[in-house]
Amino acid sequence: MADIVNLRRARKQKARREREAQADANRAIHGRTGAEKRASKLEEERARRAHAAHAREDDTKS
Repeated sequence: MADIVNLRRARKQKARREREAQADANRAIHGRTGAEKRASKLEEERARRAHAAHAREDDTKS
């Protein structure tokens, strides 16, 4: 004999699995720790300062 399935519960479980799968995908795409974010921000700032240090003054005049 077949098992009795509560359709409401099965539907909720399916939705929960889909939400978890989407959350895993989002974590893989967007997930970075606070330390990683700070490190990349500091690196970008350092690169910007290094680039600005090599700018010539007469570059602003045409």
